[in-house]
Amino acid sequence: MYEALHEAGIEPDWVIGTSIGAINAALIAGNPPAKRMARIDAFWSRMQASKAGDPLGWLSGFGAAGANLGTLARGIPGFFAPNPAAWLGPHLPLGAERAAYYTTAPLRDTLEELLEPGGLGRGPRITVGAVNVRTGQMRYFDSRDAPVGIEHVAASGALPPAFPAVRIDGELYWDGGIYSNTPMEAVLDDRPRRDSLIFAVHLWNPEGPEPETVWSVGGREKDIQYASRAASHIERQRQIHRLRHVIRELESHLPAAKRRDARVRELCSWGCGTTMHVVRLLAPRLAGEDQLKDIDFSPAGVRARRAAGLADARIALERSPWMADVDPMDGVIVHDAQATSPGSHPG
Repeated sequence: MYEALHEAGIEPDWVIGTSIGAINAALIAGNPPAKRMARIDAFWSRMQASKAGDPLGWLSGFGAAGANLGTLARGIPGFFAPNPAAWLGPHLPLGAERAAYYTTAPLRDTLEELLEPGGLGRGPRITVGAVNVRTGQMRYFDSRDAPVGIEHVAASGALPPAFPAVRIDGELYWDGGIYSNTPMEAVLDDRPRRDSLIFAVHLWNPEGPEPETVWSVGGREKDIQYASRAASHIERQRQIHRLRHVIRELESHLPAAKRRDARVRELCSWGCGTTMHVVRLLAPRLAGEDQLKDIDFSPAGVRARRAAGLADARIALERSPWMADVDPMDGVIVHDAQATSPGSHPG
């Protein structure tokens, strides 16, 4: 998605994400525009499993399942590596910041290398979501309010029990994706409100066929668990924004003397006339994917998902449906740019 925007000469003024989305957001926000694509390419080149010289590369000969087993066994260089102590037993006290099957120290080193020094404070606004382990509440670390660093990005991608929690200001945080994988509400609830064009990327499809095997049940369960709650967020925001537009319209019918009344002014302040255009890009289902697809770092899997996002975003930019006239009472308008299959998209 970002590649399509970049080639069209469009740079975001705000990037927001959780989990792997937080990492991609950091690569964008933490580098100047001229370096962003090179840094994104470098990161994803390193992330792809089954490279030449990999002692477990032979497992790829057994298809996606074999490649995923290789990832489980040795991790992903530059991202995560096995934590041997965790394999001694699930009840071994490792400490809150080490209780995980892997360490993500390699990810921190990779980001240190691929982000400009201080870049997360100089680029566009960046927001990453993480869940407070103690309270179970989502927290958004927002560079508009306080500095965002690599530790915040690591916290947003600390998916348990694989990855360890990250401590920030005395509190432990896990991957924001276990609460909201596409944090749409953080954008739509932002203040001050302003007209916006929002590109929302979804890697998990909430819809799917009925599973007929125990193995496929696991895959479908993950689809539902990690899928974005964007549909419900958007429906709620449509209602709220319509009410805001109704308040604004009612205000215009009040006599001038009434509008000067302090209490009336306070009530009218709840109204607004902003319009939010949301472009949704949904990653395609890949042939043969299963419940291990969240660790699919195979070159083919990475290429297929990236190609789908690029093609769909290009189509959306070419059509630019957000330029059309809309009902002045509508505050949130959704435009779907959904991949049907890798390399095949709606006409």
